[in-house]
Amino acid sequence: MTSVATLQAEFAARRPSSRRFVMCRPDHFEVSYSINPWMNPDDPVDRSRAIDQWETLRATYQEHGHKVDVVPGIPGLPDMVFAANAGLIVGDRAISARFTHPERAAEGPAYHRWFAQHGLAGLVGAAELNEGEGDFLLVGDRLLAGMGFRSSRAAHEEVSRHFELPVVSLELVDPRFYHLDTVLLPLDATTVAYYPPAFSADGRAVLAELYPDAIVATDADAAVLGLNGVCDGANVFLSSDATDLSEALRTRGYNPVGIDMSELLKAGGSVKCCTLEIHEARTSRRAP
Repeated sequence: MTSVATLQAEFAARRPSSRRFVMCRPDHFEVSYSINPWMNPDDPVDRSRAIDQWETLRATYQEHGHKVDVVPGIPGLPDMVFAANAGLIVGDRAISARFTHPERAAEGPAYHRWFAQHGLAGLVGAAELNEGEGDFLLVGDRLLAGMGFRSSRAAHEEVSRHFELPVVSLELVDPRFYHLDTVLLPLDATTVAYYPPAFSADGRAVLAELYPDAIVATDADAAVLGLNGVCDGANVFLSSDATDLSEALRTRGYNPVGIDMSELLKAGGSVKCCTLEIHEARTSRRAP
């Protein structure tokens, strides 16, 4: 375990870094089908409120110095707002998603076209079931990858080959948390926050070994998708309802920035789901 003195020194040195994000305004957002336990077509969605919440998130990113590129939504694709699922972009390489459910299948080609039109080099379409940053999270020079509900184990191997980065496979076991980004939040190159009950015993053991100083989220945090957030090195953008996690982050020297995402939560999404990051190039490939 890292010493208290070392942790305190790290906390004092936290600095944000400018990031580039891809988002899609929820102009066509609705819950017209159910492909996860959060979605209930009989529960009315207030699209205007969803747009207001999304606009607040975008403005908050920009106020903190981050660049946001906006992909136009397409009628009939209500979940396109969840841009994190669209693919994975690291340096000079990118892969667009291949969705598990037919209701979202057209999102993959739509985002692929946008990526190609905006000059993303090394772009390929996923051959295996792959729901982008929903299940692939960059932590330092490794990718943590979820499986069990959406992205396949074969996709982990495909992504590792394409990006020449090591991939650590983690099995998800709770259907409420069908993507890795709903239960794991990267904070820096060596630290994450996560919710252990969402993982298999093997996954919990791997995370405990890799991240002994991780923040462990509470049931209450998980219930509002509090871990579905974005960290820029100092500021952590997350659901305003994740009060336990916000306090834990504050104690560890981070600045939690709460955003009301309650309307988008009706489809099983929050801050990170709405945010695809264009990661800068890594200096090395296949780091241990």
